[in-house]
Order: sequence, then C-alpha cells, then structure tokens
Amino acid sequence: MASDARIPAPIPPPQPKISKFKIALCQLLVTPDKERNIAHARKLIEDAARKGAKLVVLPEIWNCPLSLKNLSKYAEDIDAEAACPSISMLSEVAFRNGITLVGGSIPELSAGQLFNTCCVFGPDGKLKAKHRKLHLFDFEVPGEVAFRESDFLTAGEEPTIVDTDVGRIGIGICHDIRFPELAMLYGSRGRSLTQNREAYTQIYINEDETEVWMMHWRVVRWTSTNWLQQKHQVKGAHLICYPGAFNMSTGELLWELMQRARAADNQLFVATCAPAPDPNTSADYITWGHSGLVGPFGEIIATAGHEETTVIAEGEPSS
Repeated sequence: MASDARIPAPIPPPQPKISKFKIALCQLLVTPDKERNIAHARKLIEDAARKGAKLVVLPEIWNCPLSLKNLSKYAEDIDAEAACPSISMLSEVAFRNGITLVGGSIPELSAGQLFNTCCVFGPDGKLKAKHRKLHLFDFEVPGEVAFRESDFLTAGEEPTIVDTDVGRIGIGICHDIRFPELAMLYGSRGRSLTQNREAYTQIYINEDETEVWMMHWRVVRWTSTNWLQQKHQVKGAHLICYPGAFNMSTGELLWELMQRARAADNQLFVATCAPAPDPNTSADYITWGHSGLVGPFGEIIATAGHEETTVIAEGEPSS
C-alpha cells in the first residue's frame, strides 16, 4: 500500500485552539534609541491586540538600527532575563494581551558569539521557541557597497517549529526565505531529516553585463530521508513566519516573489514582517518594508508599502 511506503508514518499536526484568527504585522520605524524602539513596539502590539489580533509579528532587528558594526552595542543575553529589556517587554505584553507573539528578531549575545534571534511567546508570556538565523546574508557590489553578516554574526544550526494557540508555526529570518529546503522541511508531515552544511556562491550579472554582483552565504541544507535512526523528526507547520529586512534592491526584485513561492510550494500561509524604511538616507542600510500575508496558493492577502503601519488580516491553519 502507498501508506506503507512512508516510514516513519506522518505525524498529524495538532488541532489549533483557534480555527480562524487575525494576524498583525507591525511594520515599525526603527531609530537609534533602543528604549524608544521598545516602547514603540509595545504600543503597536497593544494596539493590534485591541483590534482583535491573536498572532502578532514584529520585524527583523526591531530594537536597533540594522548596522552590523553596531549590533553588539544593542545585543542582549536572552537567557539572562533580568538584563534583557526587549525580551522582558515581549513576554509581558504577550501575557497581558493574551496573544501569541513572534517577536521579530534582536541581536543576541551568547557565549561570546552574536546571533540574529527570534523569540516566540505564548499567551501565558512564556518563551515557547528561539530561532537563530540560519542563512547569513553577504552582499557586495564591487566598488559600491558591501554588507557581510558573516563578519559579525554566527549562523544558527537548527530549524524551529513551535506549537501555538493559532497552529503550528515554522520560523525563518530574512535570508532564510531564499532557501526552499527550509520551507519544505516546515511543510513536511513527519519526515526524518539529516543536516548537511554547504557553502554557496551565486553570481548575478546585470543586463549589460558590465557589473557583477557577488552574493556569498553559508547555507544549512536539509534533505529528507526515510531512515528511522535519524536525529530529527519534523512535524508539519500550518504557517511560516519570516521577520525580514530586505534592502531596496533585493526587496523590489525578490521579497514578494519569495513569499509567494514558499507559500505555493508548500500550500501554507506565509507571514512576513519588515521594518519601515528609514527616511534618513544616510542610514547604513535602507529596508524595503512591504510586510505581508500570503495564502497557500501564492495569493497576496494583505501587504504594506514603505510607510510605518500595522497590517491586520485574517488567517487560518493550512490543512
């Protein structure tokens, strides 16, 4: 029988407590003032909860500007809760408002290493999951601009799937969305997986072939197998959340395309949340914005533009 060919048998996802729910994507403007960013994020989360959102998502690196050389100044030790104002706020606001909160990402300092980390909190205010960005983004236009996350950050090593009141959620951060294997893992139903690390270099040549864009990254490629003895057994997600901060170039080219592809490939909902672009053109890194929710057929359910805003839309667990 066909069902016998799948070993191990698929693990059915748990039935979420809420069948349909409102998702809020808080596309906030980030400043160099960390205390202001934390207070502002709290206000947007509370406003979204008052409007009925049961799942709230924040952007990548929301508590400080996305300036690689300065991330360590804003970093927090997430395991040391007393000295972690960003995480303390997320926990408190999730509990006070009874929501599931995908807390974007902040720079995390752990054992002398710097990570780009997303924390997920339940309505009880407890930390349910922690995802460290797997795929670091290195970008260079020779003679013009260079942005190398690998010079400052350490890549994570594990995918993250978490059961919540609104369903089972897979987590990725920004450049993680470029890799379909991770989304396929999240959309799988009980497959065992092995981890293989590879290094990739991709070369983009523009239309007149006068410039070469080099993009270098480390990638964790996850491949499926039927071996029972493998370390990881993955349960299928209902939704994938990607806090991200694509820049003005890659955002226009790829941000919406990647969201729709990951959603349609795996017949899941995909939610993304980015910071609003800084109108100060002297900023080190200008983000694209355009947070959005995409349905399982790749349809755009809701999206933002460049401005600071909160996108609220209705979602439901994918079957």
